[in-house]
Amino acid sequence: MAQKDFYQVLGVLKNASADEIKKAYRKLALVYHPDKNKTKEAETKFKEINQAYEALSDPKKREAYDLYGLDAFSQGFHGQGPFEGFGGQARTGRYGPFTYTYTTSGEDFSAKGGPASGWDFGGFSDPFEIFEQFFGGGSPFGDRQRRPVYSLSIDFMEAVGGTTKKISIEGKNQTIKIPAGVDDGSRIRFTDYDVVIDVRKDPKFKRDGYDIISEIELPFFKAALGDTVNVLTIDGEVKLKILSGTQPDTVVRLRQRGVPHLRASGRGDHYVKIKVIIPKNLSSHQKTLLKQFEEESKNKKGWF
Repeated sequence: MAQKDFYQVLGVLKNASADEIKKAYRKLALVYHPDKNKTKEAETKFKEINQAYEALSDPKKREAYDLYGLDAFSQGFHGQGPFEGFGGQARTGRYGPFTYTYTTSGEDFSAKGGPASGWDFGGFSDPFEIFEQFFGGGSPFGDRQRRPVYSLSIDFMEAVGGTTKKISIEGKNQTIKIPAGVDDGSRIRFTDYDVVIDVRKDPKFKRDGYDIISEIELPFFKAALGDTVNVLTIDGEVKLKILSGTQPDTVVRLRQRGVPHLRASGRGDHYVKIKVIIPKNLSSHQKTLLKQFEEESKNKKGWF
């Protein structure tokens, strides 16, 4: 199997956070697992994403990979922070019509006692969760009874403000209420089953916990002189006062304009990052005015 860049395999940037890497892996693993995806490419793709996640989810392995690439995992490598191969001992099994494969990374696993120290179930929060999301039932790791788990995709604003969805489970139509404040990966318990939420990205807003982050573009003269501008929040537009002399990448905090807390009162905040725009094409008169500004500035210590 030809080796590919691990970041490209998972579809993340090289500066991606551990949480972003885990989320990317979870989504890909559920799509390409050979028991769910019968295409010829699925098995190869599944091996690639597992290998990439195993390297990038471990801080030490990730550091070595960033420095030395795949050489860091080859036997006999003598660079700083090498790993002698990776993946440990692979184990396979079968549960009903489904097969499963996992690696111990050098650690043993006890079905009765649970995972040993250092165990990693590939981005899933417990050893049962990946099996629940594949077929909504039990697990080959023990006799513990598990609740059916289903995945539901909703829009960003539906997650922020809550929504009601009509779904069909085992041929039965049901209406469920999604509370305000759920996030990507949130797990909601209903009477007979659990629902794991998949939140689609929004082009205008980013989310960090219960905080919202957005950007606005501001002409350089408004940043210098100050102004009042309209800013879009999850509640609609609000007026934001721009102080004179505002610098590029200044962040303004809008208190209590973020996401409602899921299990408590209150809300997060909204952070607005100001991007100052420098014009590319100036008229002759504008250039003359800026030159005059430059001349006057020479009599001072500086522009700012």
